[in-house]
Amino acid sequence: MNIEKLTEKHWPEVKAIYESGIATGNAHFSLNVPDWDEWDNTHVKNCRFVAIENGEALGWAALTGISDRCVFAGVAEVSVYVAEKARGKGVGKQLLGELVKESEKHSFWTLESRIFAENIASIKIHEQNDFRIIGRRERIGKLNGVWRDTILLERRSDKAGI
Repeated sequence: MNIEKLTEKHWPEVKAIYESGIATGNAHFSLNVPDWDEWDNTHVKNCRFVAIENGEALGWAALTGISDRCVFAGVAEVSVYVAEKARGKGVGKQLLGELVKESEKHSFWTLESRIFAENIASIKIHEQNDFRIIGRRERIGKLNGVWRDTILLERRSDKAGI
C-alpha cells in the first residue's frame, strides 16, 4: 500500500469511500457528500492523503481548519475514512499517522476529532496515534431522528507550536 497526496483525480473513489462511511451511520452527522469543489475548498490543501493498493483507493484522510481566526491557525479537525473491504487492516491507522506527520510540518499544534461513541475502531486508531480522549458530548445532535453522543479526542504536537 502506498500513501499519496489526495488530488482531484482521486475524487470519484474518495467520494465513494466517504458515502460508504456515511452509510454506516457511525461516521458523520451529514447524510450527503459535497462535490469536489466544496470539499477541496474546506480541507487543508497540504494535509490530505489517499491510501492506494493495486491502483485502487482504500481510504483517505484530511484536515479541516476549525476557525478562520488567526489564533486557531494551528488547530484542525481530522477526517479518516476507510473503504468497507479494507477496514480492520491498518489502513486508517497508517493514514492518520501520515496525516499527523504532515500536519506538524505545516505548524499544526493541535489535531482534534469528534467521533460517534459507537465507532470504537476509529477511537482506537486515534489513540494509537497519540490522541487522548478529552470528553464526551452527550446528545450533541440527532442523526436520522436519534440523539447521538460524540467522543472528543485531541493530539497535541511535541514538535509544532512549542
